[in-house]
Amino acid sequence: MLQRLFRRHPREWGPVEWLAVFGLGALAAVAITVIVGMARGPGRCGDDLRDIDGDCIGVTGSAFETDPGLTSLVQAVADENARVRRDAESPSSGPRIPYVRIALMMPFTADEHSAMTTDMIRRGLAGALAAQRQANRFGGPHYQLLLAPDGRNLDQWEPVVARLAELSKDTRAPLVGVTGIPSSTPDTRRAIAALSKHSIPTVGPVITAATMNAPYFFKTSANNDQFARALGRYLAEKPGKHRGFLVWDNRAEDVYSQDLRSVFERHFGDAYGLAHHNSNFTGTSGTDKGIPQRFTDAVQKICNEKSDTVFFAGRDQDLPAFVERLAQEGDCGRTAKLRILKVGIGLEPTLTADAPTRRLDDARATIVDASCVDPAWWSGKHKPGKALGRFLDRFDELKKPHKLDTEQLNDGYAVMYHDAFTLLANAVDRTYTEINEGGRRAPKSPSIPTKDDVYNTLIIPSISGDSCDSCLIGAGGTYGFEGPGKNDQWAVCKPVPVVEYPAPARTDEERPRTLYRTYRDGPGNACPS
Repeated sequence: MLQRLFRRHPREWGPVEWLAVFGLGALAAVAITVIVGMARGPGRCGDDLRDIDGDCIGVTGSAFETDPGLTSLVQAVADENARVRRDAESPSSGPRIPYVRIALMMPFTADEHSAMTTDMIRRGLAGALAAQRQANRFGGPHYQLLLAPDGRNLDQWEPVVARLAELSKDTRAPLVGVTGIPSSTPDTRRAIAALSKHSIPTVGPVITAATMNAPYFFKTSANNDQFARALGRYLAEKPGKHRGFLVWDNRAEDVYSQDLRSVFERHFGDAYGLAHHNSNFTGTSGTDKGIPQRFTDAVQKICNEKSDTVFFAGRDQDLPAFVERLAQEGDCGRTAKLRILKVGIGLEPTLTADAPTRRLDDARATIVDASCVDPAWWSGKHKPGKALGRFLDRFDELKKPHKLDTEQLNDGYAVMYHDAFTLLANAVDRTYTEINEGGRRAPKSPSIPTKDDVYNTLIIPSISGDSCDSCLIGAGGTYGFEGPGKNDQWAVCKPVPVVEYPAPARTDEERPRTLYRTYRDGPGNACPS
């Protein structure tokens, strides 16, 4: 028939012949598309993710294209996920091990305007991987760590949350929680509200803006107000001359910086005269709004007023430029060292590298950081606690294959991402043990916890009187939560060390400062020892 069809003059073709030709053309186009697709493979984003504005967006347990510095860690997570699935479906030896899923929702690419740098992402991912491997060393269900990239600017969260909601309904290997959530922005606020709407327990490892709250959102870090209270203790012992100055980021959309400015003004505004001694700058985080990091006005005023205590209400990635500008002016004839007070998860390596350290010396300045971690914990000066020791063992396994080193722990991201995953995994383990009657139920058909079960475990108060029976024993300390409706799900009794850099020379007579621990109500010693 086809020979007869093609021998005829086109003007003699009728509807049937034309339909046949169009049908053949469509089939050929589909076949070519399929063959080309198979030849090319799944593409840079893999089968599960979509390419949106150059970022891979979605949820996956497999490897995909990221910033080059993340490639080996992403592949290591994918390999661990594949092993967990094999142990559940076709183990080489021993019984099948059920598993659940925890998603790591954060950027996996970065540029000059991103809230997270590639190095921050790398350290956070390493901490989560260390926690996953540690959790998978024990009995009970094992864990897949799903990677949930939501864009370098955190603004592609909607398709990610929609997919996470679908996965939470899987009865075979349910999604039981989400962690990551790295930065206090309006998009982050909307994302955690959407996750709460789907009743998915979510843990923010490094969120510090006190206004970042939602019913299902837990925070393992201290918040800006709690950091400020720790700085308040430091200043009570070392008040200086009360010549204060506030330097603040003027980006209205940066929830973190705006919250921190408000906290500094509330806690220290009167004592250090911040209302009449301040200057602002445009930070690098967010979309372009002019030339960022212009600190000339702030530095000149600090010099003219002989300020000795500067409160920096901005992100850590902007602080090195501020120190550089201070160094150009020198000590300005100050008789005392200039203290730059900041808050954060830890000391960013860009602040403690050789060049910034020299710039601090040129400016005769020191950084005072209210932090979630203290580098002394792993520097050999103190014996690490049990949980910290276990974390360091897992982190040591990652150093060589992923080109990591111990100094990269100093910003606290690896520690706090580890603790956030561990909080969820511990809740799963406690729930699994209870609903399966401590293992007395038939091991061939154990009940698997759901997101709702995990949430109900997380909201059981961790601290009662002098006991801390169900607290998280994490790499960043031992801490817990107060229960539903209390303290907006911020960590209770979380240690908040105040770290000075460069570290001052200490005398034998100098007593160590009392460690501040987060607690909303009650006396200062309300935390169990």
